[in-house]
Amino acid sequence: MARSCNANEEKKQLQQLVIAVLKSPKYRNISEDLIENIGLRELSKWQNLKKAIKATKNKLHQIGGAYFLEKPKYSFWLEKLNEAKKAGSESSFRMVCTEIMSYHYSTRERLKILEEFYSKIFSLLPPIQSIIDVACGFNPFSIPWMPLSANAEYYAYDVYKDMIDFINKFMAIRNVQGFAEVKDVTRKALEITTDLAFFLNTIPCFEQIEKKAGLKVLEAIRSEFIAVSFPVKSLCGREKSMQKYYEAMFNRLIREKDWSVQRLEFRSELVFIIAK
Repeated sequence: MARSCNANEEKKQLQQLVIAVLKSPKYRNISEDLIENIGLRELSKWQNLKKAIKATKNKLHQIGGAYFLEKPKYSFWLEKLNEAKKAGSESSFRMVCTEIMSYHYSTRERLKILEEFYSKIFSLLPPIQSIIDVACGFNPFSIPWMPLSANAEYYAYDVYKDMIDFINKFMAIRNVQGFAEVKDVTRKALEITTDLAFFLNTIPCFEQIEKKAGLKVLEAIRSEFIAVSFPVKSLCGREKSMQKYYEAMFNRLIREKDWSVQRLEFRSELVFIIAK
């Protein structure tokens, strides 16, 4: 009976935590699965609802919120994308995509190397007909720079509901086959099989949720190739020997795996191409 009471109380506290987090404008669009995932760990750690709520919000900021440089302008961008599409101007369409990507730290840093980045990655791979983009952020807006065939399929996953809705509308405008979906991939495995998976600047965030969560997702991805990347600078722009640190982290994660790995070094990002 005592265990049942404790379980019921834990469930009640978790529900209260999720509701409290979702009430905050900053976190109202985040996947409830992710909030529960982090909330369970924080409740176990703090044994105090108020402290667990605060700790959950802090963790959500660290793994997601901190990467948005400004509040996204989804409605405004959607209008600009539609205008560029109707005008038939590829250069205007790319300019809007560039503006969108500049609002998220991960893709903003990649703008400086965008052409080179995808050119080098795809040059190491056979023709790619299908992609999954794990914890995608604004990376789907790089699709115009990717050497993909007209019928290539693209599947994007992240934990922000409003962002995923916007990406689906972008993909419809761009006539991209596939979809974007809200999913905490550290809890629910991806079931789609593709030629390539993007796992860009994400492992450090996953490791903050759970140790070796990055490896768990890498193992579960059903793709022949996986492009894994790490930033070489902090959000503040400092290097802090990050390249050596993340390369060592990656090597530790996969040291027991019989995977072939190719390494690419860019000025703002370190990339590993895994062949499973």
